[in-house]
Parts: sequence; C-alpha cells; structure tokens
Amino acid sequence: MKYAYHIGGMSCNGCKNHVEKLLAEFSGLTEIKVDLAKSEVTFEAAKEIPLAELQQAFIKDGGNYSISLSTSESGYEKPLDSKTEPNEIYYCPMHCEGDKTYSHPGKCRVCGMNLVLSKSVQPTFKYLYAVHGMSCQGCQAHVQQTIAAVKGVRQAQVDLEKGQVSIETSQEIPLTTFQKAFKEDGGSYAITKIGTHNPLLASKKIKKGKGKGTFYCPMHCEGDKTYSKMGDCPVCGMDLVEEISLQPKTTQYTCPMHPEIIRDEPGSCPICGMDLVPLKPDVSAEEKKYQELLHKLYLSILFTLPIFIISMSGMWTGNPIFQIMGKKYWNWVEFSLSLPVVFYTTWMFFERAYRSIKTWNLNMFTLIGIGAGAAWLFSVFALIFPDILPAQFKMEDGTVHVYFEATTVILTLVLLGQVMEARAHTKTNSAVKALLELAPNRATKIVDNQEIEVSIDEINLGDRLRVKPGEKIPVDGKIIEGSSSIDESMITGEPIPVSKTIGDSVSSGTINGNQTFVFEAEKVGEDTLLSQIIEMVNQASRSQAPIQKLADKISGYFVPIVVGISVLTFIVWALFSKEQPYVYALVNAVAVLIIACPCALGLATPMSVMVSVGKGAQNGVLIKDAASLEQLNKIDTLVIDKTGTITAGKPSVEKILVASGSTESEVARYSATLNRHSEHPLSKAVLQYARSQNLELMDLEDFESVTGKGVKGRINGQDVALGNSSLMQDLQSPISTDLSKQAESEQQKGKTISYLSVNHETIGLIVIADLIKSNSRSFVATLQRKGISVIMLTGDNEHTAQAVAQEIGLDGYRAGLLPQDKLKEVEQLQQAGKIVAMAGDGINDAPALAKANIGIAMGTGTDVAIESAQITLLDGDLHGIVKARTLSEETMKNIKQNLFFALIYNTIGIPIAAGILFPLFGILLSPMLAALAMSFSSVSVIANSLRLRNIQL
Repeated sequence: MKYAYHIGGMSCNGCKNHVEKLLAEFSGLTEIKVDLAKSEVTFEAAKEIPLAELQQAFIKDGGNYSISLSTSESGYEKPLDSKTEPNEIYYCPMHCEGDKTYSHPGKCRVCGMNLVLSKSVQPTFKYLYAVHGMSCQGCQAHVQQTIAAVKGVRQAQVDLEKGQVSIETSQEIPLTTFQKAFKEDGGSYAITKIGTHNPLLASKKIKKGKGKGTFYCPMHCEGDKTYSKMGDCPVCGMDLVEEISLQPKTTQYTCPMHPEIIRDEPGSCPICGMDLVPLKPDVSAEEKKYQELLHKLYLSILFTLPIFIISMSGMWTGNPIFQIMGKKYWNWVEFSLSLPVVFYTTWMFFERAYRSIKTWNLNMFTLIGIGAGAAWLFSVFALIFPDILPAQFKMEDGTVHVYFEATTVILTLVLLGQVMEARAHTKTNSAVKALLELAPNRATKIVDNQEIEVSIDEINLGDRLRVKPGEKIPVDGKIIEGSSSIDESMITGEPIPVSKTIGDSVSSGTINGNQTFVFEAEKVGEDTLLSQIIEMVNQASRSQAPIQKLADKISGYFVPIVVGISVLTFIVWALFSKEQPYVYALVNAVAVLIIACPCALGLATPMSVMVSVGKGAQNGVLIKDAASLEQLNKIDTLVIDKTGTITAGKPSVEKILVASGSTESEVARYSATLNRHSEHPLSKAVLQYARSQNLELMDLEDFESVTGKGVKGRINGQDVALGNSSLMQDLQSPISTDLSKQAESEQQKGKTISYLSVNHETIGLIVIADLIKSNSRSFVATLQRKGISVIMLTGDNEHTAQAVAQEIGLDGYRAGLLPQDKLKEVEQLQQAGKIVAMAGDGINDAPALAKANIGIAMGTGTDVAIESAQITLLDGDLHGIVKARTLSEETMKNIKQNLFFALIYNTIGIPIAAGILFPLFGILLSPMLAALAMSFSSVSVIANSLRLRNIQL
C-alpha cells in the first residue's frame, strides 16, 4: 500500500537524505521518495505503520524534522515546521543548512562549528480548513470566536469570501476537536477538510418544510441561519422568530372528562362514552414567547409603579409619604422592589449585554445593560456607602439621590418594546399564515368505489379523491372525472374562477365551484404547490437584500461610537456643570446609552422584505430571495419568450396544408405519432387534433427531440421528422415552392408552422395558432412607461415573430433562436451595460433565465425553467411582472424610509440626550423618556414595514 506524508523542517539536500535514511530504518518500507520542493515523502509498506510511531521516531531523532498527514489529506496549510520538544533550539552560526535548527548542542554536520543556542520558542502548527454555513460578518466573527476558544489555538483567521479558516496552534489538534466544538456550539456551522462535501446540506434537507421547531433571527445577523430551539440571537440578542410550518394543522379530539384520551377522528370516549370534542391546538413557540414576555411585563409594572410613586412623591406639597418614614428608609424599599425587576423580569437584558461584550457582538442590549446596570449599581453603592460619595451627589437632607426608579422604568419600557415587537412579528408572517390556512386537513378518498374521509397525511400518490362543491382541494393532481370552475385567487391573485375539465391540473388550497369532480393525486405533502410557495416565502423572508449590508456596516461602528459619546458626555458635564456636576453627568451619560437603539437600524430591511415577499405570494408572485427583489427595481431591459409568455401557451391546429400526392390525415397521423413522447405545447396541440379526428397512431422507434428545431424518429421503417425549416434544412428535406409560399402567408399572420418530412421529402405542414394573451399589449405599454425596454427572443420564424412584435408594440425582437442563441443575446445586452430580466416558461429558456440578472419563470411552464429563475409568476400572466416591479419599487421605497427614520432618530436623539439643548433652552432628556423613545423607534420601523400589506399591485 502506498502512503504520502508531509515532512516539516527540510531546507536542503542534506535534510532530504537524512529523512530518507531515518525512514529506511523502518522494516517493511520500500520505494521511499522524499520531495524537497513539496516537503512530502511517499513510500510503500507491506502493513500500515501508525503515524504516531513515525512521529515518535522523528522526535527521538532530535525533533529537527516532523512528519504529518499530507496537505491534500488533512487540509494543513503548513503543518509542523519546527521541533516539538524541548524548547531549547540551536543553529549553525554559518547557516550551512539555511535556517535549520537543532534540539540539542553539538557541531554542525556540514562545517563542524559548534552550534549556537537560540531563544526558547514554542512549536507552531498551521492548518487550513473549509468552513460551511457562513453568510455574513456576524457568522465570520462567531466562527472565529468558536475556534479561538479551543485549547491550544493561538490565532484563527476566517476568510468569509473563500469559506476557509487559517488556524495557528501551539500543539497538534485533530480536526475532530474543532468539529466537536462546532457541534457543541449548536451545529449551525461545520468545519471540514478543503474540498469535502458540506455536511450541513443534508441537515437542511431534513428541516425543509418542517417549520415547527425552526427559528431564525428577524434581523438576519447570520444570513439565512436557522436554529432548532427558541432563544435569542447570538449576535444581536433579539428573540428568534419561529418559521411557519408547511404542514396544515390537523384536528384532534379529546374527552372533556378524560383529557388523556386523544383521537384523530371524532367519536365517543372509550372510558365514559361522552362525545369527543376538538382538541385545542398547541400554541406556537412565537405565541408562547409573547405570553411569557407579557407576563413578565405585568410583573415588572407591578413592582416598578410603587418605585416610581415613591421617587416622584418628593414633588408633592407636604410629601405625605415622607411623613411615614424618612427618605433614607424609602430608598431601601425602592431597592427591595427593584430586585424582581432587575433579577427576574428583565434579567435577560443583562445576560444578552454580557454575552455581547464577551463575544464583541455589540448591540442594543450592550447599551441597555451598561446604562441601566450602571445606574442600578451606583444606587446600591450609594445606599450602602453614602459617606464615601462627594457632596455633589447628596441632597439637602444628606441622603444620596438614587436611580432605582430610572433603572426599573427604563427596563420596563424596554420590555414593553420587546412585547410590542413580538406582537408585530406575528403580523409580518400573516401572509404565509393565511396561505397555510388554505390547506384543508381532511379529504374524501375513493377506495374500492367507496368514499371515506381521511386525514391529509394519509393521501398517497395515485389516490383518487373526490372534491364536492365549495370544498378546498387537498393536494395537487389532475382531474380524471367531471369538471368544475376553480377559484385560484388565493394563489394567483386573480379573482376570476378558472374552468377545469378532464386532464387539467388542480392545486392544493384552491376552492372548488358548484360542481363535483374526481382527481388523481400527483403531488402530496411538501411537494404540493402550496407547500412550495410557503417554503419559498420562508426562505426569501430569511434572505438578505444587498442594501442591508449598509445597515450592517453602520451598526458595526455604532455601539462603540455611542459608548464613546456617553463617556464624553459624562466628562463634559462633570467638568463644566455648575450644579451637582456628577449627578448630571451620570444621568445624561445613561440617557445617551439608552436612547441610541441600533435595533431600529437593523430591522429596517428585513421587516420590509418579510412583509413584501408575503404580499407577493398572495398575488401570485413568488420571490426566491431578497436580493432579487432589490435587483428587480434596477432592471432597464426585459427579454421575453413568445410561446406561453406573450401567447396563451395553449396552441391548437388551425389547418393542415399538404404537397401533391399526400393527404391531411396522413400528415396528421405521422405528426401525432412523432409527438406522442414529447411534452412541448405544439406537440400536445397536434395530439389533440389527431384525437379529435379519431386517427390511430403508429409504432414509433428511435425517437429524438432536437432542441429548438423539432422531433424525429422512425415509423414503419421510414425516417420521419416534424419541425421548423432549420430542421428540414439539416435533414436535407427540400420544401416545395408552393408549400413555402403558403407557409410564408400564414407566418405573416402570426401563425406557427411545422413541416413534416418522410424519407427526406417534405409532404406537408401544420398551421398552429397560439392566441396572444389579451393583456400582453397593455403589459408592454406599462413597462415601457416605467422606462423598461421589452424585447422578444423566440425560436419561431422571422415572419411570425415580426407579426407578434408589431401587434403588441415591442421594442425589438430576434427570431429563429436556439437555446444557446438566447443565452448569447442576454450576454450581449449585459455587455452593453443593460440590467436584464428574462421571462420564459420552457426548457429552452432555462440557460437564458439563469444568465439574466433576474430570471422570471411562468408558473405554468416547466420545473426546469422555474428552478432557474429568481421570480415565479404562478398564473403565467405577464401582468405579474408589472406586479413584481411595483412590489420591488414599493419595497425599496419602504426600506429607505425605515433607514431614514432610524438614522435621523439617532442623529437627533443622541445630542438631545447628551444635553446639547440645556445651555440654550434648559432642556434635558430623562433616561426614562429616552427608554420610551428607544422602544418606540423599533416599533415605528415595524409599523412602517407593515404598510406594505396594503399596497395595490
């Protein structure tokens, strides 16, 4: 067996020879080859020799060289390149072997001079590993802290862009040690050898669609990172938000007398016989957190109100409270009442502040913890040691003014803000929750011609389900019996019911009209359209828009600057205030800390994104990520396909034209046989025509689809092909002058032509009409008014493309394009400086959709097209692009408003809190008012974001 290891410490051929000689002493090693340039050794061994045994031999040899796993296997950037022990090292004063060092005194092996003692050093190990799961600077900092906490690590440098970490240690640390550290940290990140598969991908797939038990930070501090339990964000400290579950709620039943009895079906209790009643559904983690905060708020108010009354009683004439006992004793009462507030109802704020300082992820809780904590600790100190404080802190009666009322009121107001935010967060997800409510939890299943009611979880692929008038459709499928009109407005946003008959598809969550039909289940559970919509909205809500990087960058400097301003405020007031300088200094410094809330700045972008993607989903516009939503506002060129995009995508055979000696039925029969294995809309039109003519199809062999041109195969031993003129040219099947003229005449009317050749002879053509959508012209005009050029790229012929372009008023078109041609056209537009959006619905559109700045897929098209796009229009209507553009414009306007509110609030609030108005107007801002303003600043940003729910698309 062949082995490869890294050798550290070699610098010349003498080193190389020494290592070879050392390894040759091991029995069983053959073909030992040391590569000095690569610092590697390869050899063959009859049996495996443990690496530790090899390393021990190198240490016994003096520790001048080291052996470790090769770079390709371990991810070492520069494994051990110094000795391991002892710490004393020696070197040749003539440097005969470069920077070679020795672990013991002696003579140089080259020149023979005595070795010189160098200073004591520690061995250094350097590793380079891949890190998975990072998406922002918060992730980068968190990973660096996790690695730095591992014993033996001297330094860790994380490269966010490359997804790598360089680690320097004082001892060999196996990769498993770092992996264990990440696992204990929560498993949000993973560390592996470079080039190894991301282990987080598998866990994400397991989580997909579960919703319940998946949480994320509303400020997206770590990108789309999710957590498995409720808590607070490790970066910003805010409460995590629960992701909406993809699974519809199922009704369970219980006995009112025996609650331990729980059944999935209604019935009677097996113990007492009473009718079972619906079980109250579990409260979501988000609702539980809200109720917990609300409970703490009530307790906080209960203890804070008496403190506030005692403190403010000094303003009353005669002060009846102080007639009961003196101010000094009331201070002890305030202290006692403040304990439940500080150490129970709002203790989480101090925990978050401590963690933020420890990890240096400074946030709003850093400021709250420092400000309120300083005020409370000062008050306790003044209460216990009043004589130590200078006279400036004391009142006329000799007692020190304490700030228990300021501390508790500030903390209670911050808690109030948290309660209001928790309630507001439930509204931002209202669109997704409304979608989830669409899915029924029961369905009527047909088994052996018997109808039984089952839970939606019991539906499998291929099951036959009956939908009665007014019922919701439980899963995705295709109608096999009956017909009806379906209300799809809850998914597409279009209010007009759609007529459906045998062969048409139906989607879960849509509502049946006034007729009964039977359909076959084709997609169930997480694969249904409704589940995919909710999953996409969940993912988009967690994603970050590029504009958020600006807010993140500002927030990174914000807290240290505020702390600096607070310290400066204390110093200025202490030096220049004429009355009670230290009292004013402390109060104003605390006010600066409290009023400066970076939370509003951080919420400005994610709140708007969360509401807008839900609004889009309600209107049939699915947005894959926040970056696409922002980019859509910048596009100046829209490229669109023709079939299924501008046209209805439901073509029909209008007529068949034949050459001399052929018949219409012959052309139709050959064409339908060729198309029996094709999914193209034109193929379906030909097949439908053949069925209407009761034509019998023939056997087909060697079928082949020629992308962008047509189809071909062998029928009854003959070579048959159906497609455009390019395919006929490739197959050397000439088109007669008569057929060519007739085809050109039809194409000028906007019709699509497919030629049929048999044994390389064109015997006829099929004229296919695909009606232009009624709103295509208005859609183009609306976008042009917004300054967007609309260009059509189609694989159809020049005449048809020109006719369509003229009819709807396009800015330009390109005809006869293959998929790669469409891709090149998009690239050329981008090279010309255009920001391009591409809308299409077919497989042939997928490359261009992926290349465009924004890919827009018709929901009526192929899965490949939808997967390649950033935005999906569920109803396949081009007017959805106008909706998406409007949504993008309104969202960006809303985000900028939020950022303005947050920045202007702090720009004005901080100087006022510092006392800038006091010299001119005698105005000071109480820390309590600062806390109230701080709490409402975040709520105002959320309230402004919620306005997006009411915009008209």
